[in-house]
Amino acid sequence: SNTGGSNKVASMVVFMDGEKENKHYRHFKIKTVTGANDFASMEEALQRRLSRLERKDKDISFSQKPDLIVVDGGKGQLSSAIKAAEKSGVDVEIISLAKREEEVFVKGKKESIVLEKDSLALRLLTRIRDEAHRFAITHHRKLRLKQQTMSNLKNIEGVGEQKARALLTHFKSVDNIKKAHLDKLQEVKGITAKIYAGCRSILTL
Repeated sequence: SNTGGSNKVASMVVFMDGEKENKHYRHFKIKTVTGANDFASMEEALQRRLSRLERKDKDISFSQKPDLIVVDGGKGQLSSAIKAAEKSGVDVEIISLAKREEEVFVKGKKESIVLEKDSLALRLLTRIRDEAHRFAITHHRKLRLKQQTMSNLKNIEGVGEQKARALLTHFKSVDNIKKAHLDKLQEVKGITAKIYAGCRSILTL
C-alpha cells in the first residue's frame, strides 16, 4: 500500500488450517524502492521475509517455512516473488491471485487457473488476499496520519524533527499535546513557553 509512492508498506498475514493467525502478522516498510513500483516492493518484502527464514530467526513468524505463499497480483507479481525466493535460496511454493477475474497463476504455466466461484479453495484464497489488503491499508493510513501530524508540529516555531518526535512519543497524540498545560509540555526536553503558545494556536487551526 502507498500513496503516490510515499509511505510504502507491505503486509504479511498468516493462515493456519484455514484460519487467521493474527499473532504472526507483520508489516514491512519498503526501504529500497523509489516511487510506486509494486513489483520491486513485492520482491523486497518477500526477500526480507525469506532471508530471515534462512538465518533461523528467533521470531517464529519468520522461522517457519510456509507450505504456500500467496501473493496479490498477476504474472508480474508472481515473477517478482519467485525472483525473491531464488535470491534467498529458499525452495517454496508460490502462487498469485489476480483480483479482476480471481485468476490463479502458478510457476511454469502461461495460462491462469480459474477456480469455481463457489469453491472452498477460491474462498480461502480471496479471504487471505483481502485480509492482507486490510492489514496493509490500515498500517499505511497510520503512517500517513503520523506524517501529517509531524508536519503540523514542525510548523510550530522552534519545533524540528527531534522535538516533534519527542512530543509525540511523550504525549502519544496531537489531542494530548493540545490539552497539555505548560508544566506538562516542559517535561519534554527543549519545550519552552513560546513553543507552548505555538502548540495552542497552530494545533487548533
